[in-house]
Amino acid sequence: MTCAICEIRRPKRHCPGVRGDICTLCCGAEREVSVHCPFDCEFLQDARKHDKLPPADPDKFPNQDIRVTDEFLHENEDLLVFLGRGIMRAALDADAVDNDVREALEALIRTYRTLQSGVYYETRPANPLAGAVYAGMQNAVTELRRLEQEQRGVTRTRDAQVLGLLVFLQRLELDRNNGRRLGRAFLDFLRGFFAPAPGEQAAAPSLIVP
Repeated sequence: MTCAICEIRRPKRHCPGVRGDICTLCCGAEREVSVHCPFDCEFLQDARKHDKLPPADPDKFPNQDIRVTDEFLHENEDLLVFLGRGIMRAALDADAVDNDVREALEALIRTYRTLQSGVYYETRPANPLAGAVYAGMQNAVTELRRLEQEQRGVTRTRDAQVLGLLVFLQRLELDRNNGRRLGRAFLDFLRGFFAPAPGEQAAAPSLIVP
């Protein structure tokens, strides 16, 4: 029997991504590159603990003109949780990866920037997976505002709040992305941080701005 990927070396472990046995070298080289690894793969989770990524340079983040302070995050904590979970659910529903989410966030930010200028222009990603994440987020915000209007008679969520939090999530994605073509390290982070326990309604704990 040989590795299901290279078909040369002897397999050492089962890979749920290819549904076959593979060697350790192929596991390391092809993980989230050519293999769409499920989140619960024990080898993927172990690799997450040992990933040594170069720290993101905050000076190179896009949208530097948009300040995201600790105070802003604290004041909009519930909305941040809502948007973080919205991105996570939209991406998982679309079977998207971090790079798709990056494109969706870029397009969302461009769209919300136009709202700040007073001239609405929607920027939709050409990538269909990114487009699905984009649409999922737009629908979620629309539904949130509908519920606010229905329950309170007024819409409390402002475009400027959404824009600032999208920029924060964009910076988190840039910080967490592992650079692999099929990488989902950022989405894995969202799953661990924003996914509520059964019946849990508590707000998210404090985040450190990268």
